[in-house]
Amino acid sequence: MKVSAAAGSVRIKLILTALATTFLALVVTTVAMLVYDLKSFQQGWVDDLTTQAELIATISAPAISFNDPRTAQQNLGLLRLRPQILAGAIYGANGQLFASYAQSPFTMPDLPRQPGPPGHAIEGGQMVVTHPVVEGGERIGTVYLAASYRLLDRLQSYALILLGVMLGSLLLAALVAHLMQAGITRPLLAVTEVARAVMQRRDYSLRVAERAAGEIGTLVDAFNDMLAEIARRSNALQEANRTLEHEMTVRQGAERALLLADRRKDEFLATLAHELRNPLAPIRTGLDIMRVNANDQAACERARAIMERQLKQMVRLVDDLLDVSRINTGKLTIRREQVLLQDVVADALELSRPFIAAQGHTLEVRLPEQPLYLVGDATRLAQVLSNLLHNAAKYTARGGAIALEAAPEGGRLQLRVRDNGIGIAPALLDEIFEMFIQADSSLERSTAGLGVGLSLARKLVELHGGSIRAESAGPGQGSTFIVTLPLLQTASAAAPRAAAAQPVARLYRILLADDNIDFVNGIGSLLRSQGHQVQVCHDGQQALAAAEVFAPEFAFLDIGLPQLNGYDLARALKRLPALRHTVLVAVTGWGQQKDRQQAFEAGFHHHLVKPVSIDQFQEILAGGGP
Repeated sequence: MKVSAAAGSVRIKLILTALATTFLALVVTTVAMLVYDLKSFQQGWVDDLTTQAELIATISAPAISFNDPRTAQQNLGLLRLRPQILAGAIYGANGQLFASYAQSPFTMPDLPRQPGPPGHAIEGGQMVVTHPVVEGGERIGTVYLAASYRLLDRLQSYALILLGVMLGSLLLAALVAHLMQAGITRPLLAVTEVARAVMQRRDYSLRVAERAAGEIGTLVDAFNDMLAEIARRSNALQEANRTLEHEMTVRQGAERALLLADRRKDEFLATLAHELRNPLAPIRTGLDIMRVNANDQAACERARAIMERQLKQMVRLVDDLLDVSRINTGKLTIRREQVLLQDVVADALELSRPFIAAQGHTLEVRLPEQPLYLVGDATRLAQVLSNLLHNAAKYTARGGAIALEAAPEGGRLQLRVRDNGIGIAPALLDEIFEMFIQADSSLERSTAGLGVGLSLARKLVELHGGSIRAESAGPGQGSTFIVTLPLLQTASAAAPRAAAAQPVARLYRILLADDNIDFVNGIGSLLRSQGHQVQVCHDGQQALAAAEVFAPEFAFLDIGLPQLNGYDLARALKRLPALRHTVLVAVTGWGQQKDRQQAFEAGFHHHLVKPVSIDQFQEILAGGGP
């Protein structure tokens, strides 16, 4: 009778406990989830609007600096892609409204006369974010965004969902407890008695004698096994704690490495933006000079020379980044052929001498009198030397001294590029070849870079089976970069270097197709000035129709053409009988090996990567047929 009463009490308590625990857990979970969802909802709105404000501030800073409300208005117009944003505005440094935006073209919400302090606020059921526009460390304006903020609707919907889940969970808990109570009460009572005895006597030899089937029986067996192995489990727990401490140490090290990588990434992106803006400023100034002083031939010529130098610098930056990416992904291949060292050095000097001369440096070149041969890619080896020479000129004060020396040593060639520049700290001698590492990262440096030139040089040297290292006595003591490459012991007769392309000897019918109107019209004007017949088109279908009538001898086609892409256009042109002998040239921004292969498979005879010059067009025209 006593056992039965106890069992009945356990059954009732089991049901009540299950219901009470479930209810309490659901209430706590519901409140926590509701609070968390509301906070997440609000924070998500804040983060989203802040990000939008930051983007508008970044792209509108030049417009504010140059007092260009139209561009600022166009930038705000991008917010139409976000229908939740009801209104936006840009204020100048004086707090006056500079540009405004409304999601609805028929109603303009009331905008504040003056921007508030930076941050966010909830005003009249709207989320408002105010973000400063900063350029060069100076606040030049403010971005204001207002978006609909339906917090009450979110609260009601979420509360109804959670209430339904709570009621359903309570009903399910009651049903499960009722069905399971009879099968688990007696074994659980036995487990409880043994557990109480173990706690009182600390006797781990006790066992539960009650047997049960199914999961309850498994529970009883597991409880008995636990009593027998508790000491061993204690030792295992201690070992697990030591393992956890080790894992935490490893994880902290990984987190520090990730933080370092993230910081380097941010520094690289900031440097990239700076390096791309630097050439743009003189290019813009050159255009202004040519516009204002159009009749001053000397001024226009100086402006053109400046713009060409800055454009070459931008192309060099982009090419270096692309080469590093191709090497890291295993997509860069090098030709392996016999090359003469003196030819490689001549090519490198041709690339580097203008910059070295512009810096006022003296350059001394000492090469062996006898010809020395290597096995490799002459273009890439010249790129390595030009990068080292360019790096030496960049980090040497104006009027410095640079030396290039080459000498054979034990079947290998040693190339030394020495300067008397800023030098390298001992701690950086190995790190200087890592991506985005620069010897001088101060804001006061007169010539900066992306920190990829030396990394690219090392990777290219390693692809040729060589090595590269840096030596320096310390800051201010100059530096020396030593490249070691294997020499070719038995050289065959050297082939003569290719002669320079001859000027175009005859006039041609030329088709130009590109959706970049300024570029294609400019190239077209230059070709017409040389006497060629030129047909300019801005989409693929127009180019195909024009080609049937015009029957061009050369067709320079962009790949990303609207209506009909360059690959399909080339295939269509090749099917026309009158265009069987037309030379097809791809002019595109896609320059990887797979892009070239795809172009040749489509029928192109040549592949030019933008930006291209009129000299490249003339070189292809000078070649005549395909």
